[in-house]
Amino acid sequence: MATILFPSPIFGPVHSRRLGVSLGINLMPADGKICTFDCIYCECGFNRNNKPQQHRPTRETVASELEKKLQTMTAEGKLPDVLTFAGNGEPTTHPDFAGIIDDTIALRNRYCPTAKVSVLSNATRIAVPEVHAALLRVDNNILKLDTVSASYIDRINRPCGTYDIENVIENLCSFNGRLIIQTIFMKGTDTTGTSVDNTGEEYVRPWLEAVRRIAPRQVMIYTIDRETPDSHLQKALPEELDDIADRIKALDIATSVSY
Repeated sequence: MATILFPSPIFGPVHSRRLGVSLGINLMPADGKICTFDCIYCECGFNRNNKPQQHRPTRETVASELEKKLQTMTAEGKLPDVLTFAGNGEPTTHPDFAGIIDDTIALRNRYCPTAKVSVLSNATRIAVPEVHAALLRVDNNILKLDTVSASYIDRINRPCGTYDIENVIENLCSFNGRLIIQTIFMKGTDTTGTSVDNTGEEYVRPWLEAVRRIAPRQVMIYTIDRETPDSHLQKALPEELDDIADRIKALDIATSVSY
């Protein structure tokens, strides 16, 4: 089982399947993972196996290191398409998340004004007022919704606290379309031999109804791309993803697919 842990606070740039040339911003320690989910497909591994010893980077450190990197990229003439909050866990858990967003927007405006600021979040903290407000300030507010099945979420996303899917959907609706929904579709089994296939009608139809309610400006669907901590997982088929994408487009919602 390979585990990918990202440098902190800045990593890359890397080429993102969904976002282009992405300069990563990791608000978690470099030596471990801090997340409110413990997804069985997470490239950073399981939470229990990657407990950090270091601290999160401070707001001041994030701003300083980001500015240094943008200065270097400006000198090289290789500016990013996007500044992406991702890395070793859930970025919105950082106690200074909102302030870091403000700093990042200011630095983007100074050094690479055409770049987008993106946040990849599992949506577990979107009810926190300062988090909600900060996410409304970024260009790409990308929030996870893999399914609306509570039992599937418990097995696959494995929330580390209370998680009520209906409350999450209501909170996603509260962005009034100023969000992107991100969903992984996959096949195979978990370590108990239980199917994790969420490409069938049992999962897709109610998920589509939730997407219709949320009315995001875009939906990003994808499948497994890297080695996962649970080795029994498999990629969804391209034709399955294309069929789901066509059904999203029928709702008049922009859709991207990463195979």
